[in-house]
Amino acid sequence: MTNHIKVEFEAKESNVSFARLVAAGFIAPLDPTVDEAEDVKVAVSEAVTNAIVHGYDKREGVVYMEAFSYDNTVMISVRDTGYGIEDIAKAKEPLFTTKPDEERSGLGFTVMESFMDSLHIESKIDAGTTVTMTKRIGSR
Repeated sequence: MTNHIKVEFEAKESNVSFARLVAAGFIAPLDPTVDEAEDVKVAVSEAVTNAIVHGYDKREGVVYMEAFSYDNTVMISVRDTGYGIEDIAKAKEPLFTTKPDEERSGLGFTVMESFMDSLHIESKIDAGTTVTMTKRIGSR
């Protein structure tokens, strides 16, 4: 079975939980385990939080989330049109953060990579960032 959704919402931290619910509802027909569902929700939380906190940095903006399911695999993209990432390799280093004074742990990409099967990041300065993650569901 294949499926596809697109959702957009304001770049507000209060919408992170909304994104988690959307992701959980979207993968429900794939019959994920509790752990698989939690992995996807946590990864989506991290991607959306990064878009809000780093992509827009307290400016108004929109977060775009798109998801596909096919062959028991889910692919979720989270995109912003904000600042962009200057050095993706550096941003992916554990504990690296551009906001140390805001108690950011610098583990967002590390968490996404560990909870999902793949992570791809595209970014352009002053044009935004797209994070695309995939996970196979039901490999139990």
